Amino acid sequence: MVQLRAVLVPILLAGWVTAGAQLPATANSASACRACIQAHEDFLASDALQGRGSGTPYEKIAATYIASALESYGIKPAAEGGGYLETAPSPRGATTSVVGELPGRDASAPVLLLTAHLDHLGVLPQRAYHGDDIYNGANDDASGCTAVLELARALAAGPPPRRSVYFAFFGSEEDGGWGARYFVAHPPVPLSQIFANIEFEMIGWPDPKVPPQTLWLTGWSRSNLGPELAKDGAHLVADPHPAQKFFCRSDNIHLAEAGVVAQTVSSYGMQPMYHRPDDDLAHIDIDLMTSAIGSMIDPVRHLLDSNFVPAWNAAGQPQPGGHCQ
Repeated sequence: MVQLRAVLVPILLAGWVTAGAQLPATANSASACRACIQAHEDFLASDALQGRGSGTPYEKIAATYIASALESYGIKPAAEGGGYLETAPSPRGATTSVVGELPGRDASAPVLLLTAHLDHLGVLPQRAYHGDDIYNGANDDASGCTAVLELARALAAGPPPRRSVYFAFFGSEEDGGWGARYFVAHPPVPLSQIFANIEFEMIGWPDPKVPPQTLWLTGWSRSNLGPELAKDGAHLVADPHPAQKFFCRSDNIHLAEAGVVAQTVSSYGMQPMYHRPDDDLAHIDIDLMTSAIGSMIDPVRHLLDSNFVPAWNAAGQPQPGGHCQ
């Protein structure tokens, strides 16, 4: 235990220092902060976090870093039990998620949920690639966590929205979605009060099948959420890989099967680095992330200040307990 603490404490301190230093004077509520995005990626995808393996102490370090960043932005804790960290059972032992809230002016209005998963594959010596066995997960899904953190920063820095927004960073997505499953069973508000869930996953690699600096939305035709976001300026188009069934392969599916209009924003273009150790900082496109995340700020703010409530299109909602198609 002493040895483990000697390793963890310096890493935790590094996370807190980074979280406290990630807001340059030029950061504001109207545009994405490139330096903030780079700082989040640098820490979450560093070798120091040993790949953020599901249910490991390093996953909890990532969660603690994210929680400290939310606190620095003024986002309130909203996890079960009253803090930022939420512990859920999983086959590998406990997994850790993070939940925060930016309260809106109208406490009776439905709420928006923005999510990403904070774990990755950890260290796999048996699957080393060119001598590297740390699965950094810079794109999968440090990039999604970075997007949600940057949206949290921008929204908190602006005027209070009319409708509240919750931010959730799920543990153990790579090991069965246990953090998201627990959240669905123990939501901070009734699921019927969540008018939409926008998940962010793998937005750090450009997809050649869509225009430059553009993201895509899984299950585009399943609801009217994507067209509404695009209408308001989001660099967002339909998923160009329908055969991959990405709508069914992220944590959004657990919310969607529970009735929430829940879809995933991504730009994964079937790159070979997927689930390999070279999903690392060297392959992340920070300019893409900055432009794409920045394009989401005003559309998300508009969602929060409007009365728009997205709806499933005919046969769009996946059935609970069924095989998602």
